[in-house]
Amino acid sequence: MMKIGDRVETIDDDLSGEIINISDGTITIEDDDGFELQFEANELMLSRNKSSLRSAVFDSDIEEVKREKESKKRKNVSTVKPKERHAPKFEVDLHIHNLTESTKNMTNFDMLNLQLDTARGQLEFAIRKRIPKMVFIHGVGEGVLKQELETLLSRYNNIQFYDADFKTYGIGATEVRIFQNVEA
Repeated sequence: MMKIGDRVETIDDDLSGEIINISDGTITIEDDDGFELQFEANELMLSRNKSSLRSAVFDSDIEEVKREKESKKRKNVSTVKPKERHAPKFEVDLHIHNLTESTKNMTNFDMLNLQLDTARGQLEFAIRKRIPKMVFIHGVGEGVLKQELETLLSRYNNIQFYDADFKTYGIGATEVRIFQNVEA
């Protein structure tokens, strides 16, 4: 049985420390760097005495620990459908009413430039943050923004772009896949 003051090691990691608290099956240890960590009793074993050459005797039998680890049930993890797994999480809505409070005194040229500057900035952000996929929502309209957006995207070597998922976005969105450089 372990008690406060005992020196212990974790079974799965290379951590060791001194027991400072035992409460409701949870053992709190202070590691060598002064951090307090909590474990269940079956995750710890008494530490070997480094000054002694004799073999250490542990409170837990290794085979018993293995059986306990194997018998633990996996926690339920919410399943993600295959289509949703690869769905882009980063969306940028380029509709002008989302980018500015008022279009008063703005020409069509000014609005288009604001939309393209936003797209460029968000794409650069996604590349810096290593975001693999993103969607630009541009709407249908006359197709000017979509065409200009494709011109902008074609200037980048490390991306691929195509129409986004029709069920989700209709025909007014472009999906971008960003290939990160492996070299640093």
